[in-house]
Amino acid sequence: MGALMVTPAKPMPRVLMVAYHYPPMRGSSGIQRTLKFSQYLPQYGWQPLVLSAHPRAYANSGDDQLAEIPPEAIVHRAFALDTSRHLSFRGRYVGWMALPDRWVTWCIGAIPAGLRMIRQHRPQVIWTTYPIASAKLIGLTLHKLTGLPWIADLRDPMTDVDYPADPLTRRVYRWIEAKTVRNCTLAVCTTPGAIVTYTTRYPDIPASRFALIENGYDEENFANAAALQTPVAPITGRPFTLIHSGIIYPSERDPVPFFEALQALKAAGIVTAQRLRVVLRATAHDDYLNGLIARYDIADIVSLAPHVAYRDALAEMLSADGLLVLQATNCNHQIPAKLYEYLRARRPVLALTDAIGDTAAALRQAGIDTIAPLDDRAGIAAGLLRFLALAEAGNAPLASAEAIAANSRRARTAELAHLLRQVSAAQPHPQVKETSEAC
Repeated sequence: MGALMVTPAKPMPRVLMVAYHYPPMRGSSGIQRTLKFSQYLPQYGWQPLVLSAHPRAYANSGDDQLAEIPPEAIVHRAFALDTSRHLSFRGRYVGWMALPDRWVTWCIGAIPAGLRMIRQHRPQVIWTTYPIASAKLIGLTLHKLTGLPWIADLRDPMTDVDYPADPLTRRVYRWIEAKTVRNCTLAVCTTPGAIVTYTTRYPDIPASRFALIENGYDEENFANAAALQTPVAPITGRPFTLIHSGIIYPSERDPVPFFEALQALKAAGIVTAQRLRVVLRATAHDDYLNGLIARYDIADIVSLAPHVAYRDALAEMLSADGLLVLQATNCNHQIPAKLYEYLRARRPVLALTDAIGDTAAALRQAGIDTIAPLDDRAGIAAGLLRFLALAEAGNAPLASAEAIAANSRRARTAELAHLLRQVSAAQPHPQVKETSEAC
């Protein structure tokens, strides 16, 4: 009787994921995009090879999400420095040392490391993600040197009329943006408006080069956070607590009109510390905000809170009386990643944003209309009072079950796996060019 022949299992296809934001980095909801893609991709038949930055480059790091990295993932953390912390003298540094961003030294470590990972593990696709512009330089170089198909996760538009604010940085960003759009195999955005921006800006690029994968929430994280959740107490006899969780950018999420509205409502005796408590969690700009809070004399209403573990931040969302969104008009084609977590938390949401922007559209689609303009003090005051009246009466609109179900990170990963199959099937696996790793 002949020996039984066992056919070895076909190896799982691999994707090289170039991402600065990855555990042990701790930060806003934006870090979850790459982490959750890498966590769920093995369930859709793809092994993640993650090329990230050395933890020294992170201003805030911790081990609270390291356990969520799947055992199938191969992670390399390449050499990287933060120019402002590691290469400055007395807090100052030459501007070109932070072009396109403060982590440009990551390119020095990541490009050779990426080539080694490609030679050793033979991925079918390169995937890079913004908002660190240096990641696009790394992806572009690896794509050029290896010929591998490249999916550029642009997420939001890299540039706008006045963004970045510094003209030289804006020109460098625009150059990287153009190189990315013209050389990548596929460009992925997180909002329909971002795709419109790019197809308008680059009319010679076929629309088929752009794809949509929105941000989302993770049900497993929320299930774990529920164990820490404090039951929501009746509002009677205590102030209504309104939480903003995450970074407050001075331009893109300018809080000044909101603070002016609070100052006016406080002076009129309509909103007091006994009625409203605003908590700004993990703003990353505490010094700037403390100055504004003192200037507008609203310290009895508005307070800052430090960064906490991601699970604790979700538990706070679940227990909050209300959740605050700040999104300026210059970000109309963006949707904050935290918005999807707000929707899943099913707590009342006050959105200070442009009514015609993508953030407002996403809220209305979920059934939420408590929206006011971020740049209009009078509009904010009216919107805040309407929101408080609805929420205090238990009538504030909440996200529909259908809207929540459509926004899970697992569903988003299925969309990414489909794109990976699409681009890898369209192009045979190339041979890695024998190029010096010093390039």
